[in-house]
Amino acid sequence: MREKVGQLFMPTIPGSTPAQAAALVERYHLGGVIYFPVNLRTPRQTAELSNGLQKAAMKHGGVPLVISTDEEQGPVSRLPYITRFPANKSLASGRHPDDNVRTAARVTGEELRAVGINQDNAPDADVNINPNNPVIGVRSFGADPEKVAHFVGVAIDAYRATGVAVVAKHFPGHGDTATDSHTGLPIIDHSRATWERVDAPPFKAAVEHDADVIMTAHIVVPGLDKSRLPATMSKTVLGGLLRGTLGYRGVIITDSLQMAGATIKFGPEEAAVRAVVAGADMLLMPRNLGRAYNAVLAAVKSGRISQSRLDDAVTHILHMKYERGMFRSPYVDAAKASHVIGSKEHREAARKVAADVRSGG
Repeated sequence: MREKVGQLFMPTIPGSTPAQAAALVERYHLGGVIYFPVNLRTPRQTAELSNGLQKAAMKHGGVPLVISTDEEQGPVSRLPYITRFPANKSLASGRHPDDNVRTAARVTGEELRAVGINQDNAPDADVNINPNNPVIGVRSFGADPEKVAHFVGVAIDAYRATGVAVVAKHFPGHGDTATDSHTGLPIIDHSRATWERVDAPPFKAAVEHDADVIMTAHIVVPGLDKSRLPATMSKTVLGGLLRGTLGYRGVIITDSLQMAGATIKFGPEEAAVRAVVAGADMLLMPRNLGRAYNAVLAAVKSGRISQSRLDDAVTHILHMKYERGMFRSPYVDAAKASHVIGSKEHREAARKVAADVRSGG
């Protein structure tokens, strides 16, 4: 049971060497980790960190880690050495937008994979119809639902071709908010009909293009769930809409549980438990890993989180790891990482995309 519960967690890790983080992986039987700049110094160092963490995970149970990061390009970029591309809005506004989106996702995926990062928390699937949106903005492909849906599909296909798992975000749609869910709990007044017309198309595309993971949003949409629960903790949104209406069968992961939108109604541990009960499979960045882990474990033991709900979550996670080749190839060649990152071909590809974006704008 403890190993199953551990698979649900994807926390941040300390430091930039395996020795500093391996103990967490082993102690909690973690399903994944997420990298931030503090963990990332050079391509070779990152690859060695990834290999060390995978070794720790495989030593106890033989289940590889999901190693993720937020590498959307544009304003949300974690790897200090990665080949840089413009934000999604710019990619989609060039003269050859499909090629731009495809190239950015391909190069990004290849470079992430070279350093042992096997999941990118991208692309953003929000339709940014609110020009005052403080958190999405240029991260979105735009304000046209059908165009955003198209580019989400293009990006997913390109990422998946590199072997990197894809995360479409933030369900049910963070594009019409005036509040940042990092600092508050946004309320969106979309009706069900408006949601189906505006917010749903990119997520339908994500499902159709086999997105490995879909990330939830810490937002309230009364038109979708009268309980006014944050979507991350809503059975109606995660089970009824995402699993039911859209027919999604992949992994559901929460947005960061350190964000105010996740904890403004409930404490950090209660938020984690409620998210799993609602249908989330993985819990991203709990504020305190030990407390959140113990809270979820206690909820399973008490029956508040049913054994079948836990088994479903773990099954989704293990299936994704198998399908994306994480069991088959958990390690990377650290010596080759620096030859992939910023290669001549990648730099030239980035130059062409930047030129196309400038000419199109």
